[in-house]
Amino acid sequence: MPEGPNQIFYGDNLQLLRTLPAQQFRLIYIDPPFNTGKVQRRERLRAVAQPNGQRVGFGGKRYAVETYESPAFQDDFADYLDFLAPRLEEAYRVLAPDGSFFIHLDPHEVHYVKVLLDKIFGRACFMNEIIWAYDYGGRSKRYWPRKHDNILWYVKDPERYVFRYAEIDRIPYMAPGLVGPEKAARGKTPTDVWWLTIVPTHSKEKTGYPTQKPLKLLERIVRVHSEPGDWVLDFFAGSGTTGEAAARLGRKFVLIDNHPEAIRIMAKRLAFAQPKLVAPGASLEDGLGRGHP
Repeated sequence: MPEGPNQIFYGDNLQLLRTLPAQQFRLIYIDPPFNTGKVQRRERLRAVAQPNGQRVGFGGKRYAVETYESPAFQDDFADYLDFLAPRLEEAYRVLAPDGSFFIHLDPHEVHYVKVLLDKIFGRACFMNEIIWAYDYGGRSKRYWPRKHDNILWYVKDPERYVFRYAEIDRIPYMAPGLVGPEKAARGKTPTDVWWLTIVPTHSKEKTGYPTQKPLKLLERIVRVHSEPGDWVLDFFAGSGTTGEAAARLGRKFVLIDNHPEAIRIMAKRLAFAQPKLVAPGASLEDGLGRGHP
């Protein structure tokens, strides 16, 4: 397995993947750009107490709302599969023989990526398409509101992989009166449709990174598909949710991203896990500027 502490790499993920040892990661989760054709950005707000502020809070206190800059990236690729293919091939190479690979997408590209992964892993190694469903935000009057993402799960060996059924978090029955008090109290295991809210705007979990995923989503994947002490890899690491889930559940992580703001956010968010920051071929100061946390 990789040696040393948790690690955050700043740089091109394809180049960095090629430096990692083969068959070393029990779990790989990635959340690449979705190729939406848009700039991905999230407005960040800060409430400041002010007697004449436009918002009213608890106890009648008034607040002014300030907006400030959010990380952003262009999510538009003419050659999306050509961009992903060599990275997915490297993911297969570094995945352990009994490891699991998860890729988080949406309906824009998931069908094309599945065909690509069938070629890389083999069709027999496809295990599930998980639908992450959420009910938050605006609702179009022109089409059914788009309120789900797609997560594909592949393994290297369909006869040998980590699936810790006893570690699955249980969810409430929709009709608890039909199953009796004992089952209702225990709850049921989720299916391949996961109803979990997105990260709320004012949540303490919110980092401001535009494509941040909820910690509970990653905790479910990490808890069930790896064991304590395992190494977990995310090479589109963004806000570092995979790293936080891994660290809090007793796993080690390697995170890679080429966005300076992502590295800043991860370094601050994951300081409790004491990660080593690595920038091959460049100093962190060159890439991130002074004042890096």
